[in-house]
Amino acid sequence: MKYDFLESFFKSSIVKHETNELSSQADRILIDKVPYKNKLISIHFNTNKSIDLVELEKLCDAVGWVRRPLSKVRTAIKHSVIAISLIYKINTGGRLVGFARATSDYAFNATIWDVVIHPDFQGYGLGSALMYQLIQQLRNYDINTITLFADPHVISFYHNLGFISDPDGVKGMFWYPR
Repeated sequence: MKYDFLESFFKSSIVKHETNELSSQADRILIDKVPYKNKLISIHFNTNKSIDLVELEKLCDAVGWVRRPLSKVRTAIKHSVIAISLIYKINTGGRLVGFARATSDYAFNATIWDVVIHPDFQGYGLGSALMYQLIQQLRNYDINTITLFADPHVISFYHNLGFISDPDGVKGMFWYPR
């Protein structure tokens, strides 16, 4: 079920025009004090890499991703140049509703990984806002080549953000242990 307050806020200019770079801020309000189920909630961007891995696992479960060992997830986040969480907050707490991270050589290239938005919050601009923040942060490092891997059903989402499939005929290659 899509929430009415999300419809009105995410279809408005707040996501498109108020998502300036996070710079050194660990936490930034995207949407503040919106009525939801007789409570006031907020949605925050957070760049703190010390996220609750169990919450991240629940978020990934919600979209049907295969579980990965939490120790490896912790290491991947620790070694990421950027990790951004979206937190749905109410007076007494909150929950993780979005996440993405990027790795980089800090000079030329970066790769975006693990972009995930909880199904209840998809379709309202949160994924675009999350990607915008990641790209802006990577551009602050003067990184010009940003890559990502995408499942076929989300390729159009990334095309709408300016990503190009197989530019100049370049194809990705993988090596897996046998």
